[in-house]
Amino acid sequence: MNHIEILTQRYENLKCCEADIKKACDMIIKAFESGNKLLICGNGGSCSDAYHIAGELMKGFLKMRPLSDEEKAEMKNREPSLSDDTLSKLQKGLPTVVLSDLVALNTAFANDVDPNLMFAQQLFGLGKEGDVLLGISTSGNAKNVAEAVKLAKAMGIKVIGLTGGKGGILKEFSDVSIVVPECETFKVQELHLPVYHAICASAEEYFFKA
Repeated sequence: MNHIEILTQRYENLKCCEADIKKACDMIIKAFESGNKLLICGNGGSCSDAYHIAGELMKGFLKMRPLSDEEKAEMKNREPSLSDDTLSKLQKGLPTVVLSDLVALNTAFANDVDPNLMFAQQLFGLGKEGDVLLGISTSGNAKNVAEAVKLAKAMGIKVIGLTGGKGGILKEFSDVSIVVPECETFKVQELHLPVYHAICASAEEYFFKA
C-alpha cells in the first residue's frame, strides 16, 4: 500500500509536496534502519503535532507490531520473571524523541541562558550523526526551531522541515522541506496532520510487514 499516493489522492492540493514527502519518508526510514532516531521540535500546535507523531511511531499505528515468538523467548530467557502477558502486549516502536519532553531542562535553560536555544540544547545532548531532526513551524520562522536546525546541520544530523507559506528560514536550512500550500496557521496545521500520518504509516509498513 502506498500511503503517500493515497494521501495525494485524498488531498489533491498536497500533490505539489508529494516528492518532498517521499524524500522525507525515505530519510526517516534510512535513519531507523541504521539504528538512529528521529528527533522532533515545534511550538504550540506544532509541539502537539510532534507528540502525535511520536505516539504513532513508538507503538502500533495501523498495525499491532507484536514481538515474534523468538524475541519473546530470548527476553524470557534473559529474565524469567517477565510475564507472558507483558510480552504479548508489548509493541515494537521506532525510536522518536520530542525535544519538549524534558520540561525542567528546557525551562531552566530558557530562564538561565536563552529561550531560543532550548531545543538546540536538548538536541546537543541527545542527537548524534545519522539521526534526523524534524522541525515543525507553520511559518518556518520559529526562532528556537531554526536554531535547532542550524545546530543539527553542524552535528551531521539530517533535517526535515514541515512548514507552510513560503517555508521561511526552515526551508533554507532543511535537507528536505515539506511546504504545504496554505498560509494561515490553522490551515497549515490541518494539512500537516495528513502529511505526517502518511509518513508514519509508510515507515510502519516498511518495518512491520505482517
